[in-house]
Amino acid sequence: MKATSIYAARDVRLEDQPDPRIQKPTDAVVKVVAACVCGSDLWYYRGDNPIKEPFRIGHEFVGIVEEVGPEVRSLRKGDFVIAPFMYSDNTCAHCRVGIQSACSTGGFWGGPDRDGLMADGGQGEYVRVPLADGTLVSTREFPDAAMVPSLLALSDVMGTGWHAAMSAGVREGDTVVVVGDGAVGLSAVLAASRMGAERVVAMSRHEARQQVARSFGATDVIAERGEAAEAAVLALTNGIGADAVLECVGTGQAMNTAVTVARPGATVGYVGVPHGVELPVRSMFSRNVGVAGGVAPVRQYLPSLRDDVLSGAINPGLVFDLDLPLDQVAEGYAAMDERRAIKTMLRP
Repeated sequence: MKATSIYAARDVRLEDQPDPRIQKPTDAVVKVVAACVCGSDLWYYRGDNPIKEPFRIGHEFVGIVEEVGPEVRSLRKGDFVIAPFMYSDNTCAHCRVGIQSACSTGGFWGGPDRDGLMADGGQGEYVRVPLADGTLVSTREFPDAAMVPSLLALSDVMGTGWHAAMSAGVREGDTVVVVGDGAVGLSAVLAASRMGAERVVAMSRHEARQQVARSFGATDVIAERGEAAEAAVLALTNGIGADAVLECVGTGQAMNTAVTVARPGATVGYVGVPHGVELPVRSMFSRNVGVAGGVAPVRQYLPSLRDDVLSGAINPGLVFDLDLPLDQVAEGYAAMDERRAIKTMLRP
């Protein structure tokens, strides 16, 4: 099969790899229908995260079950499935309290599982899925083709945006500020709106992203950054600040902005992978501002978000503005790196 590996900064290659097969009784093999490039993949692509040796990449995909192991009970051949960006057993102590991202037997796509067997990356034609019962969420029937992008968004960005809103405690009637206009930030706008926020402020300097944010429910857009952005939020809120802030970038500036614009007693829900972040604990302490979040337990949110997509209640697939065949994966990365695309969909 063809699958994507990253060798070094800005060196992404589609190569021949061994076809996956059932290796453990809890496995499934999935034929990928659609995958995508994630903003977190760009940390490696840009050289911000070191690459010691080439590795398989891609952690967001939807597809069709080709084969299941003898102990798989919830899936059958032909099911259309959504894969969260981590695999998990969904039964361990951490999974049972809704933190599947810390599963004691789970892991990430694109490398060996705990038994040293490859769990293929999502940017390929097929994937061996460990712990299939606990990982994959099925729609059974093949969905309408127009829904595939939105179902793919649930594998990471929509669930991650939802986690930011959940962690910040967004409530009906709140004023919410979203820091970040990537696919996760835009999904966080949609999540806050879906949870009943009365005012959703999107921080974005890019017109195309602003348009998506407004379609997702943003009532206000702030194009400034740093102190100017903080002043603009305070002006919008009569000097009070936001009831909840969703930090969806991961940089020090983004976190400082998020904490600064939070009203006393508010919580910052953070899901941006931290790079150079130092929390202003003294300021947080004096204003009773909390920070909560982390790696999103997407598997926890998947069933309800799937139902919202299938019912037409949400359409998070609008974050995909570039649709490419898998053999153009390198262009998909370049387009996102150069901000020519919000998010790239790849079709094997």
